[in-house]
Amino acid sequence: MSTPIYERPTDLLRTLVRYDTTNPPGNEAECIGYLDRLLQEGGLTTTLLAKDANRPNLVTRLPGRGEAPGLVLQGHVDVVTTANQTWKHDPFAANLIDGTVWGRGSLDMKSGVTMMTCAVLRAAAQGRKPAGDVILTIMSDEEAGSDYGARFLTEEHPEQFEGAKYAIGEGGGSAQYMGDQRFYPLMVAEKQVCWLRTRISGPGGHGSTPLRDGAMARLGKVLMTLNSNRLPVHVTPVMQQMLPALAEHAPDHLASAALALLDPDRTDAQLDQMLADGLPQARNFDALLHNTVNATVVGGGIKTNVIPSEILLELDGRVLPGFTSDDLISELHELLGDDLSFEIIRHDPGEAGVNMGLFPLLKDIVEDLDPDGVVIPSMVGGFTDGRMFSRLGIQNYGFLPLKLPPGTNFSATVHAADERVPVEALAFGLHAMSAVIERYGQDGAA
Repeated sequence: MSTPIYERPTDLLRTLVRYDTTNPPGNEAECIGYLDRLLQEGGLTTTLLAKDANRPNLVTRLPGRGEAPGLVLQGHVDVVTTANQTWKHDPFAANLIDGTVWGRGSLDMKSGVTMMTCAVLRAAAQGRKPAGDVILTIMSDEEAGSDYGARFLTEEHPEQFEGAKYAIGEGGGSAQYMGDQRFYPLMVAEKQVCWLRTRISGPGGHGSTPLRDGAMARLGKVLMTLNSNRLPVHVTPVMQQMLPALAEHAPDHLASAALALLDPDRTDAQLDQMLADGLPQARNFDALLHNTVNATVVGGGIKTNVIPSEILLELDGRVLPGFTSDDLISELHELLGDDLSFEIIRHDPGEAGVNMGLFPLLKDIVEDLDPDGVVIPSMVGGFTDGRMFSRLGIQNYGFLPLKLPPGTNFSATVHAADERVPVEALAFGLHAMSAVIERYGQDGAA
């Protein structure tokens, strides 16, 4: 009798990586169809929901005992492009070399989908009934904004998540090292997307005639001001928990720096010092202690010999939890002046507060599996599908625990050439995910 797929997570991951689900265009249907068949063969009832038939989403429930709220396990199978990247191995061949699976999506986030799928199939095969329903949700389109995936599901089919209180997805749980200490940052909050557009105007004319303080010059001033200044410091409740927890176990030089960041009067000077010292954590902390904008798109001018009278500038804004798009625009006016107006291109409001109810269980599970590891609450500067579930009042946690070896730079490998994951790390994550299903709702852990 063959070993069931839920006991062969490496084989499942390699199969998923071989589906080219590069987004755009996505074309996730075959990959999700394969997972649908596996789950049905495992005795589970599945539902496929789609805004576009080539981009479906899968939902299935592992029925619980009704003693705890529902728990969503959510992940996506689309991946970012490999264009203009030089890979050592074919990114969709899923080569297994020296105990490591290579390929696009092996970290983000087909490994997470593998953990979740195997854990649910294992629980179903064992006849396990968790304290509350476990709602496995596998989606399309996270990498391009979630319109065909999490946004579609939560806005058009919220009934699929009725009774759920917590969700687990990507954004945290992978081992990181500071000195010899292994940390598992567990995401409890994420910044909100707030993309903006502004028009910068000035006199136009013929390119042969000198012109001062035109739209181009004003654009330059705006860009230089953004480059030379930060928006105001905000030490959010999540950072008030994260930084002391980090300092307690970090090497002395990092511990003192982390504590200094807690003081708004010292934050920016400390960040400057960390950047000057080349500390890799500095840029991340910078993003987590400020609302931020980056100029990303500039448009203007149609002929070389015509001075444009208007320039369009698009900004990738990211807003801290507890703040709004109005707060970000107000801070930009304070920095750049009131003569600029801002149009919101896209704003995805996130959670206003954080429910830490599931954190102790997740922390205990990881530290039981890795007694030398330290789990800390964290926030991410990017976005995940979790922000959509938060709109339904579901607290999302970034929890895909991978016990990565020292020297592994998770953030530098995700979305980059030669993305890969050790099979031992994948097995660790599956053990953790199975423990979540088994222990959820016990001793008040719900």
